[in-house]
Amino acid sequence: MTRTCSSTHARRSEHIVAARVADCSRRALATLLIALGAALPGLLGAQTTRAARRDGTVPILEYHQIGGEDARWTRSTASFRKDLELLYARGYRPVTVGELVDGVLDLPAGMSPIVFTFDDASPGQFRYLEKNGQLEIDPESAVGIWLAFSKAHPDWRNKATFCMLPAATAGHAFFGDKGIDGQKTAWRFQKVKFLAEHGFELCNHTLWHAQLNKYDDRMVQEQIARGVMAIDSAVSGYRVRTFALPLGLWPKNRALAVAGSWTDPRTGKTVKYGFDAVLEVSGRPTPGPFSPGFNKRSLNRQQVLGDALVRLLDRNEATRLVVGPAK
Repeated sequence: MTRTCSSTHARRSEHIVAARVADCSRRALATLLIALGAALPGLLGAQTTRAARRDGTVPILEYHQIGGEDARWTRSTASFRKDLELLYARGYRPVTVGELVDGVLDLPAGMSPIVFTFDDASPGQFRYLEKNGQLEIDPESAVGIWLAFSKAHPDWRNKATFCMLPAATAGHAFFGDKGIDGQKTAWRFQKVKFLAEHGFELCNHTLWHAQLNKYDDRMVQEQIARGVMAIDSAVSGYRVRTFALPLGLWPKNRALAVAGSWTDPRTGKTVKYGFDAVLEVSGRPTPGPFSPGFNKRSLNRQQVLGDALVRLLDRNEATRLVVGPAK
């Protein structure tokens, strides 16, 4: 009698254990499926969930200093890396301002264009490290972070627009000079040339960030023309197509932000400029190049602060431009 009861108890215990194991397995599988379902749109770039929308909107992001703590004009390297991951997961891929203006959006079907602009040419955007007489791109600079991300995600192209100052103070002179932040003056043109050769767009932001609404026509044209001259000195023959208004302020004669000329009093040489696109400082995402409201001479940008990028993408979801299948 005792042996029979013991056998029965043992069998019941085995059934209970087996049932618990099966229940745990089912719950683990359910948790895995939920997590996979949440991650799948990001892993696939959401290309299977979004229909083409040719007349949608395009965010143009605005960055300044990269590195240090997050602040009004600064994005930490950790936050910048998270921005790239977030945009990639939500099905955005970078294009330059020039590509946006031309309507050349060479992206896979289901993807949406996003424009990165970097203002003021500070060392944190593009920093060199000198090791044993050789120059290496600092992996903690914006360019270093971008290149590493592109290597890990081959469909993330070198397509960003750098709106540069060649002669501002505090190192804002083609990404650093005079030993500021360890950057040598001799490295400036090399950095600008690297960007052009690797697919990034060079953009003019005046000579030293002049507040153009304060100056007469002659000074406005000098500031803009000398910015173009400096870029040409680094990359001979480069056509500068985009101009970023310092502080978003237009000159009194707004036409001079688009085209003009300046004659160097020392040499008598006249420098002419003409831009396809003019960048503002703030506003909602711009209508895309296939929309009736697209105005390439007044493109709104969105500065990336705190969690503003998440909120921006959430608001843009219903109207975002989505590339369709190739014809």
